[in-house]
Amino acid sequence: MLQVDHQRWGQTVADLRDLALSAAHPRSRERFLALHEIAAGSCATAVAERTGRRAQTVMGWLHAYNEHGPEALTYQRTGGRPPFAPISPPRSASRFAPRNARRPVHRSPAPM
Repeated sequence: MLQVDHQRWGQTVADLRDLALSAAHPRSRERFLALHEIAAGSCATAVAERTGRRAQTVMGWLHAYNEHGPEALTYQRTGGRPPFAPISPPRSASRFAPRNARRPVHRSPAPM
């Protein structure tokens, strides 16, 4: 059975719960809460079923914590568009347009 090695990092089971309640991001809260439940005596597979995650995912969180400490479970954005960012046209779009596309269009008078 897998164990949470919280003593290695100078933490207690209560510290894991505090991390789960005070983490800035929901994903971090979920990870620390899962570790808290495992440290309190629950099985990683049961925690995975209860949270709707795969058992391998929860065990991966456990291994990451045991090897690298609490920083390994803190969520960090890895890229992509920032959430809720307004979509704006690129600034250089008019620079690359053909010259005639930037000129104003003058219509000839209608024939009589």
